[in-house]
Amino acid sequence: MLDKQARYWDSVAQAWQEEHPQALWRVHSDAIYSALFARWLPDKPVKRLLKTDLFDETCGQGLHPLLASRAQAVIGTDVATLTVGEARSRHSDLIGIEADVRCLPFADSTFDAIVSNSTLDHFESLDQVIVSLAELYRVLVSGGQLLLSLDNLANPAIAVRNAMPPRLMERLRTVVPYYVGATCGPGRLQRLVREVGFEVLEVTALMHHPSVLAVAMTRLLQRHASPATRAGFLRLLMSLEHLSRLPTRFVTGHYVAVRAVKRVS
Repeated sequence: MLDKQARYWDSVAQAWQEEHPQALWRVHSDAIYSALFARWLPDKPVKRLLKTDLFDETCGQGLHPLLASRAQAVIGTDVATLTVGEARSRHSDLIGIEADVRCLPFADSTFDAIVSNSTLDHFESLDQVIVSLAELYRVLVSGGQLLLSLDNLANPAIAVRNAMPPRLMERLRTVVPYYVGATCGPGRLQRLVREVGFEVLEVTALMHHPSVLAVAMTRLLQRHASPATRAGFLRLLMSLEHLSRLPTRFVTGHYVAVRAVKRVS
């Protein structure tokens, strides 16, 4: 089963690297996550930080520049062999390890911080999300922080997408080019995180724009627009992140994100 998953995600990453269909979108995604996690991560670098997948780091800079500035050692895991290798080649100081987040090859209390952006929303069931959360709790030190995001089921567009029959989703691969799994909204996410032992410090939403339209526009601009036009469009998308301050943020945000801490034992 793991071999099948590894081959699948390797094929997705390879297609993105070869075709570069969404390079401009990746710049935008990295910028949004970097802005949020720069606010959430401690200013003083921690000793060891875990990132739970390396897809971002194979398709662009990813979050590695930020994470490397906030940790003495950044360890990234991914289920896909080629993805780990590509991330290592792009970032020489990154320690990349092939591993499944549901069964991590690390001792208890190994990491001072964990970053997991849209990793756990690619499983078939929330039960597997819970297993993953328990593993992240296990390898985190007491007092360590977990920064986690998932597709936001409170967003009507995400709710409709996830309610689609599997066969229809297969036909829409040009719109959603990879497998999307079970997820939840902000209330249930906080409950799941608390149930495995974390204390929730903050919850928010991010990427407040119609994702399908934004991806299509960045693809078009990447091919045909000037650098100045591309930069202007990215500024426009970034300005929409002000919607995260409004009470409606969990309706407009594509992702729900939580900052939690492992209670000191």
